[in-house]
Amino acid sequence: MTSVFSRRDILASLLATSASAACASAPEVSRIPAPRPANAAALAAPGAQRLVAAAELGPTAKVGYVLADANSGEILEAMNPVLALPPASVTKSLTALYTLTQLGSDYRFRTQVMADGPISGGRLNGNLWLVGGGDPTLDTNHLADLARALRAAGLRDVTGEFRVQASALPYIRQIDASQPDHLGYNPAISGLNLNFNRVHFEWKRAGSGYTTTMEARTDHHRPAVRNARMEIVNRDLPVYTYRARQGQDHWTVSRQALGRGGSRWLPVRHPEAYAAEVFRTMVRAQGITLAAPRMVTAAPQGQLLAEHRSEALAVILRDMLKYSNNLMAEICGLSATTARGGTPGSLRASARQMNAWCDSALGTRRAGLEDHSGLGEGSRLSASDMVTALSAAGVNGPLRPLLKEIRLKEENGGGSGSHLIDIRAKTGTLNFVSSLAGYIRTPSGRDLTFATFTADLPRRAAISRSDREAPQGARGWSRRSRAMQLKLIERWSAVYSA
Repeated sequence: MTSVFSRRDILASLLATSASAACASAPEVSRIPAPRPANAAALAAPGAQRLVAAAELGPTAKVGYVLADANSGEILEAMNPVLALPPASVTKSLTALYTLTQLGSDYRFRTQVMADGPISGGRLNGNLWLVGGGDPTLDTNHLADLARALRAAGLRDVTGEFRVQASALPYIRQIDASQPDHLGYNPAISGLNLNFNRVHFEWKRAGSGYTTTMEARTDHHRPAVRNARMEIVNRDLPVYTYRARQGQDHWTVSRQALGRGGSRWLPVRHPEAYAAEVFRTMVRAQGITLAAPRMVTAAPQGQLLAEHRSEALAVILRDMLKYSNNLMAEICGLSATTARGGTPGSLRASARQMNAWCDSALGTRRAGLEDHSGLGEGSRLSASDMVTALSAAGVNGPLRPLLKEIRLKEENGGGSGSHLIDIRAKTGTLNFVSSLAGYIRTPSGRDLTFATFTADLPRRAAISRSDREAPQGARGWSRRSRAMQLKLIERWSAVYSA
């Protein structure tokens, strides 16, 4: 989606003030106004310090930005350029570059169904394997397709075990342990993932109580799952509690918080078991019964019966950047590190590999990322390093077409209407953290590279864990920060368009 914003309101008050002053006395020679200077828009542009101050981000907030010419690398403007702040989801831009370099734009994740014994008369005399390849986009529809493929291949019965292998990537319980348990954007990670490792919880009023469902929902299928369970309890707070029990996700929810009905996505903490249960359901719908799944780490052997291949990596990364999906970012980063020959046991270990790559391949000096999505609050990056990385990638390189397109209207100082500022950028938002970085193409065609990081870390540190989903004041703070970032871009386009 392309967003269009107008600079008319920003400049109107400035131009109106100038016009009032000019008309204070009668003209002495001619009623024909003098022509506007060619750089009228640049002269009218508000100063950067004024824009930062007008955002009113608070006395403990920090702002760092760098603007550079995309072709020469010349630094045009900067404020606190080497101040390291949390980059939030701007991190995903670096993850995209890292993954493209290690895996290639045409790489596809594979999910396979294999048999380690002979098939005779529709009966598999051996074990059936579901083998994950780390696909971050695998969903219930795809598992249903695999089940239909088994039926089409003539499989009717399995005498052995149903084995599930997800060793392509390490199991990680959650992306950021400081987040509340119930946030769907903070799921577990595994070599076998389903529906972004989220389960759909829905509740409806039924008499004096409620009916609830836990489903692996997609547009075509809504299979119920037992691996994730919900219990309604009488209490005010907390709204949700979680605990793992015998390889299952057990949730409770406050009755007082449910109202008349609703739904939300909850994170899955046992993704392999979740995917195995749904696959087993889809296979049963094709008339094939499988034994209870057994998780294994041994490499599968035997013949390939069915396979699902993901979209090409370039498509996955475009969607990852567009929707800022944390699971996709972490899996892509982990897969890139694995392809380099690493064996990351944690997100932090994999992020260290990516930091080293950024320093050597992109020329950064102080990359301090602790994951691949930017969700972890311990990540640090300076605006200078971000612009260095974007410049190394190149304004016509592989990253720019993957970034979200934003267009700002720029009033033409010569009076011939308005032009569009073409921006390709990645946003990033955490509580009291807001970032924006990418490429600007001014109406005159000049290419600029920029990064703007803002953060109020003392206010963020004061938020209790239970309030981190929507703390008081965070939304308004982010809105003011984002408006400031866009106004800076408007200023830069006016001042440096030539």
